[in-house]
Amino acid sequence: QVQLVESGGGSVQPGGSLRLSCATSGYTYNDYRVGWFRQYPGKEREGVASIGTDDSTDYADSVKDRFTISQDNSKNTLYLQINGLKPEDTAMYYCAAGRRGKHFTYGERLYLLPSLSPDDFQFWGQGTQVTVSS
Repeated sequence: QVQLVESGGGSVQPGGSLRLSCATSGYTYNDYRVGWFRQYPGKEREGVASIGTDDSTDYADSVKDRFTISQDNSKNTLYLQINGLKPEDTAMYYCAAGRRGKHFTYGERLYLLPSLSPDDFQFWGQGTQVTVSS
């Protein structure tokens, strides 16, 4: 069974940094695309960063140059490095894994492209809160 557990959230001042972690289990890393999403109270979840099984990445325009997604497959852990935090980054952050959506085949192997659409992800963590204020 696929499981994802986030950690690393907290309260930071504007301009600070955080590294969110997502411990994953129950699947092989190249079978699912992975991603980070955030959700403001009363709003839909929005994608901020994703890695495809071809190791390509995609970022929301609002976070490019400040957010970096990475994964350590030997540790089954997904990361989101957040620099230059702004008050508008305050949200609940979720990691997710999924197989729906855009893909391509090369030879006999199926590759899943990164995605920022929540509809392309079936498995979700419980979330970790990030609060940015002075």
